[in-house]
Amino acid sequence: MTERAAPVMPATMPVGAPRAFHAMAKPSGAICNLDCTYCFFLSKEMLYPGDRFRMADQTLENYVRQTLEAHGPGEVVLAFQGGEPTLMGVAFFERTMEHIARHARPSQTPLLTLQTNGVLLDDRWGAFLAEHNVLVGLSIDGPRDLHDIYRLDKAGRGTFDRVLEGYETLRRHGVDVNVLCTVNAGNASHPLEVYRFFRDELDLRFIQFIPVVERSTEQLLSLANAGWGDRNTERPLYTNHGSSVTERSVGPLEWGEFLATVFDEWVHHDVGEVFVGHFDAALASWLGIDPAMCVLRETCGAAVAIEHNGDLYSCDHFVEPAHLLGNIDETHIVELLASPQQVSFGRAKRDTLPAYCRSCDVRFACNGECPRNRFTTTPDGEDGLNYLCEGYKHFFGHIDPKMRRMADLLRAGRDAPEIMEQS
Repeated sequence: MTERAAPVMPATMPVGAPRAFHAMAKPSGAICNLDCTYCFFLSKEMLYPGDRFRMADQTLENYVRQTLEAHGPGEVVLAFQGGEPTLMGVAFFERTMEHIARHARPSQTPLLTLQTNGVLLDDRWGAFLAEHNVLVGLSIDGPRDLHDIYRLDKAGRGTFDRVLEGYETLRRHGVDVNVLCTVNAGNASHPLEVYRFFRDELDLRFIQFIPVVERSTEQLLSLANAGWGDRNTERPLYTNHGSSVTERSVGPLEWGEFLATVFDEWVHHDVGEVFVGHFDAALASWLGIDPAMCVLRETCGAAVAIEHNGDLYSCDHFVEPAHLLGNIDETHIVELLASPQQVSFGRAKRDTLPAYCRSCDVRFACNGECPRNRFTTTPDGEDGLNYLCEGYKHFFGHIDPKMRRMADLLRAGRDAPEIMEQS
């Protein structure tokens, strides 16, 4: 079969294209070797019936080349997620490194990142990841009894022991590891147990907490509660519709209390030693700097998702037909990012905020959070309030005094960890 001509980078950057962007590639699509009950992305394979779900080498090269072409000097992130990207095998990522070597400019420092459940990691993986300085995000929901509530395999068995074996492989090879922990109905009431497990038992220093919020219509809620993977033969396709949530979803105040409790532990003992995504983002906001975390920025649209076949979607949380921008095998990624559809998507995060949010004391730190969670109503009955609003107001209000103090320390040229001496 004749390969189509690769899309060409425009001579000048299109108006509306972001100066930098994060394109998350999903080389195996939604296919995964696990069946985590809350993982709505498993249902996305229904968008591509009969597909093999393996990224072709031409699509891989287009992703690498276009991402590098679109960025200037310095670090350029090439991110792989899923589904489960390790299903592609080490050879796929060896080809990725070959493409990077071919297309990266001398002034660029490509950084490969890999989000994985860890189950398939062995010494071959460990050696490859270490050799190429790949930053690995490992999905763990806390100690065994909490992790194994929802993170199950295809037979419905817990995966904790296998994930820990993968983690030990990464440590043995000296691979840099961050942890991605969902906060859900099962572990939300155990914030210190979860945090101390990561800090003390696994010696992890970079932690990202993600709230599980699974939307559903009332009509489909019973099917949604049964899960999104193969074991639920009647599963619906997950889309951002409905104002109900599944029984696995974290409660709004639960989410805020979880973060606030972990913050209290962190601010007394771990500032400068352990890095928690929401705390770093909050400190940036208190300093008047745009946070790195897209859900807390004023606008979005610079974090997109690339499916296995090259289809580009507005966001990893909006992989659905209404948010398909085009295909990187046909159109260069910067042109798709600059499309009116995507520019409008990004600005809508700011422009559709309810009046209740626009007058909120913590808007500067929250910005309405992610549009995917804006499906409740304000006290005045206006649509578009974030489901997690109560939790974020609690969290940001709780941390305000310490954040003010840390921001003052940094502005004075002192170190943020001094806050621990003042606490």
